[in-house]
Amino acid sequence: MTHVFLYGTLRHAGLLEIVLGHVPHERLKPAKLEGFHVARAKGHEFPLIVERASGQCDGLLLHDVTPQERARLDHYELGFGYSLRPVDVQGAEALVYFPDEGLWEAAEPWSLEHWRAEHWPYVQFAAREIMELLGQVEAAEVARRFATINQRAHARALARSAPQPAQRRSALRREDVTLREAAASHFGFFRTNTLRLSHPLFGGAQSAEIEREVFLTGDAALVLPYDPRRDRVLLIEQFRMGPYGRGDLYPWTLEPIAGRIDPGEDPAAAARRECLEEARIGLDELLQVANYYPSPGEVSSFFHTFVALADLPEDGQGHGGLESENEDIRTHVMRFSEAEALVRSGEINVGPLLHLLLWLKAKRQELRRR
Repeated sequence: MTHVFLYGTLRHAGLLEIVLGHVPHERLKPAKLEGFHVARAKGHEFPLIVERASGQCDGLLLHDVTPQERARLDHYELGFGYSLRPVDVQGAEALVYFPDEGLWEAAEPWSLEHWRAEHWPYVQFAAREIMELLGQVEAAEVARRFATINQRAHARALARSAPQPAQRRSALRREDVTLREAAASHFGFFRTNTLRLSHPLFGGAQSAEIEREVFLTGDAALVLPYDPRRDRVLLIEQFRMGPYGRGDLYPWTLEPIAGRIDPGEDPAAAARRECLEEARIGLDELLQVANYYPSPGEVSSFFHTFVALADLPEDGQGHGGLESENEDIRTHVMRFSEAEALVRSGEINVGPLLHLLLWLKAKRQELRRR
């Protein structure tokens, strides 16, 4: 029978249950692998097993792995650049998922306790999505889309971290919805799910079964930089798929600075990072405006919006964005009155920018006095 030695994150009972579909307590024993230790992969948060003559790696030895368990473990591990190698674990031969040679560089020792506190809140959702795709999407494709899987997972964690109490709206909750089926109808840079469900009606009855597609993506931080001393704002301009797909003759749009929130990242930290990446500017003060769904009928997107006080000394255009993300961004620094004129003319036609400019209009004199 085949045995597998599990190290790193798979020592966490919650993650192991998601990956295997159960926890085989009677076949799972603590074990140590001599001659190896676990480090953090440089530039990442996941563990890396590396050889070290005096090292000792804590783990779990899963005895008599079933074909179903092996298939689930392979789906979770092999697409990410791992391969199985036999090793001796306390006198028993076991398979270990080793990273391919030269794929990652080892950093400092990896800590399960730190990972549990900092990353498990969103990793559990990423793991569930990965395992839901077993038999639907090849493991290599799952690995290729891992960044966006993690962004969606972080959004789910954020959605549960700060629930808004119902005061005027219904007190009905997520668990009151009867979900009959959820399947990935598209899995690429973005993901679309087809849902079949019914929900309680305001009159007390249950709705008929509804089938709808929902566009799934991560949360985003949006920032409008404002210089109160010079009364200037900074807008960005870039090509957008949405207007192009709609048939708009001018698919380049004026927008606030915006970007997806990275896994484990605070929305305010994401706002500051995006200002550096897209406009090459630092911020003096970040003012939270509102958090909201821009299109709740069809898209899971959730926006965390800010106005940022910043030094904007020059009028005119500049360039920003990351080549690694295929960003081609032009920045515009202009007087607030010019931005208002673009709102009136209709040239500014992106909802979050309209919202942030209206908020700034109401607060502008107060900010200038400060």
